[in-house]
Amino acid sequence: MTQTHQILLDKESSPQVGSEVTLNITDIAFGGEGVARHEGMVFFVKFVAIGETVRARITEVKSNYGRAEVLEILDPSPERVSPRCPYFGACGGCQYQHLSYSAQLTAKYKQVTDLFERIGNFDSKAIDPMIPCSIQYGYRNRLMVRSQWDRATKRMKVGFLRHNTRLVVDVDQCHIAELELNEQLQSVRADPPPRGGLKVTLRAFPEEWEVPKDSFFQNNFHLLPQLVSTIQARLRAAGTNYLVDAYCGVGFFSIELADQVETYIGVEVDRPAIQAARKNALKHDRQNGEFIQGPAENLLPSLLERYPADQTTMILDPPRTGCHVAILDAIRYLQPAQVIYVSCHPATLARDLKTLCDGNRFRLEKVVPLDMFPQTQHMECVADLRLTKSSATK
Repeated sequence: MTQTHQILLDKESSPQVGSEVTLNITDIAFGGEGVARHEGMVFFVKFVAIGETVRARITEVKSNYGRAEVLEILDPSPERVSPRCPYFGACGGCQYQHLSYSAQLTAKYKQVTDLFERIGNFDSKAIDPMIPCSIQYGYRNRLMVRSQWDRATKRMKVGFLRHNTRLVVDVDQCHIAELELNEQLQSVRADPPPRGGLKVTLRAFPEEWEVPKDSFFQNNFHLLPQLVSTIQARLRAAGTNYLVDAYCGVGFFSIELADQVETYIGVEVDRPAIQAARKNALKHDRQNGEFIQGPAENLLPSLLERYPADQTTMILDPPRTGCHVAILDAIRYLQPAQVIYVSCHPATLARDLKTLCDGNRFRLEKVVPLDMFPQTQHMECVADLRLTKSSATK
């Protein structure tokens, strides 16, 4: 048999798009898809649970993996529950409403440990158990809804993208959103955008904090005190006297930590956010620091040099894409005693921590994951890095 004939035979015998298969789900990958193996190939399947056997239709085949959609749950998991939202399975906003909350926490914790071991080569012993949220629905204080003209009904659809296309699912209520946001959603539906493709941000603003309409603030008020106390505990454990807060936004972390340090500096590129941060410092009587507007990657080297490195903590709370490489380079060069990295994307977090720890410059002291986003694939992590003694003596 020639090599060409063997390749053709292998292609004909491999799983094909459209064919039906029986899959046993062995894991839930980061992103929310179940993992199964069939004829030597890994398949990813949405809306399943570990231990389930499902009948599925193959929708995509690549060289080393494929995707399939569930047609029937043949052997359901005891962790499977009825989704609260009627749009679940169509809307792409949630991935886990079919799982008990304990199963969601277990899956997310394993995803964090897997990512840290695989991407960063970190020991999972440094990762604490997932901190749960006391409210699993009605917690989200910010949403972005989309509009799309429906030719069939001759009206504007308002809602969220489907989980598998760019089409909009028309929704009249979001079950993970605060009541106030659902009231705003009804107003948008009553008076929709003039054309499709426009986005509308729904938002509930925090009490006692000045936040411009387009500036960042944490999306879950209910678990926010636990997030703050976690960061406070890590700062106390390091015993530093100075704080440099990159990506500081409206100054939330700087202000919440200001009474634990001698002085602080917050850096943020968003000018309205910096203006709000200064007002928030006055409002909360935390005036032992300052806020500076500008790109953190440009300002950090000079700011870190203001304080003794062995008495300085650096806080990072970047977008989910992670830190600018210039920031990581500055931290590695200037060597603050502690880096507290807050992230909603554990994969980019593990990547950036690996960069900081390369060459034994820093060591990972602890990671605390928090479920700031129940029912969804997302989570928040607080990582505590310490400068190694060998680096400190250089």
